[in-house]
Amino acid sequence: MPLEIKNVLVCDAVDNSCVKLLQDHGINVDYKLKLTKEQLVKEVKGYDALIVRSDTKITADILDAGAGSLKAVGRAGAGVDNIDIQAATRNNVLVLNTPGGNSISACELTCFLIGALARPICPAAGSMKEGRWDRKLYSGSELYGKTLAILGLGRIGREVGNRMKVFGMRVIGFDPITTLAEARAAGIEKMELDQIWPLADYITVHTPLIPATRNLISATTLAKCRKGVRVVNVARGGIVDEAALLDALESGHCGGAAVDVYPEEPPKSETTKKLINHVRVVATPHLGKTILAIFSLQQTANSGCFFSVSLFSQTNRSIYVRGPGASRGGSRGTIHRPDGDVRGVHRVCRRR
Repeated sequence: MPLEIKNVLVCDAVDNSCVKLLQDHGINVDYKLKLTKEQLVKEVKGYDALIVRSDTKITADILDAGAGSLKAVGRAGAGVDNIDIQAATRNNVLVLNTPGGNSISACELTCFLIGALARPICPAAGSMKEGRWDRKLYSGSELYGKTLAILGLGRIGREVGNRMKVFGMRVIGFDPITTLAEARAAGIEKMELDQIWPLADYITVHTPLIPATRNLISATTLAKCRKGVRVVNVARGGIVDEAALLDALESGHCGGAAVDVYPEEPPKSETTKKLINHVRVVATPHLGKTILAIFSLQQTANSGCFFSVSLFSQTNRSIYVRGPGASRGGSRGTIHRPDGDVRGVHRVCRRR
């Protein structure tokens, strides 16, 4: 039977066309940004669904307060680490995400950052502006013949592999779900993690932040890597242990790092600030999804797919989401069902 959604609260900034799409389907939309947890606890009871991005944290207190009325929480983006999945399950609330909308943007930023670690363009350009000519200091190294390890072989990871092979890099990777045949078809040598660490010249992570991936790059794993390894994280803060990475940079064991995501955004901890300011670190303010051209499409499609009554249907086996621009050829998102089951679902992911 259809999931009846009449009132939606948008908690984070989205394009106006997103709100209009919901309204065009007869849904009442309230747009309230930067609510505190206490304010959201008071507000949630009046809504069938919430739309959030990464700024708003949907905690157990909020989900408990919405018990009996709240039916769904939609994450306009990939990660759901800002939503308490167990509390949602306990309160019969669907949690949905749409990971494909910024795949190309995140992929391209990853490739640029790998290049920036190989050839220190940023400090070289800065030195020129200061009137210096430090040609030898910033000569860098080639990517050709180097080994790139991709941890997480979903759509972004595979797209990164496709592009970096053009530079003559050997691409290896790990993913517990991707089969050997699927990796081989993408031109990636699938290996176990213990095989990867000593081989990689560059490591880039493209996984969700879940218990199994928290501190995936740690002091222990970095110690197994070859001296001079470079690390890139455009996925989620928390996948890389920042303190361990900083220690490896300061000891010289790690040759460089590029970081676009942080455990807390904007960064506040002293460790994060030291990492950002390290001479061998390229740090950016979560630019992986910040491409103006994709905002309207991504958020309109994501949020419209989530909550338009006519776009939802539920069976006793799985839930299918349809929406304007949706393609069955897209990347797989995740629906966390109230019964605890987790199903794959095709999502909007590319501009047409």
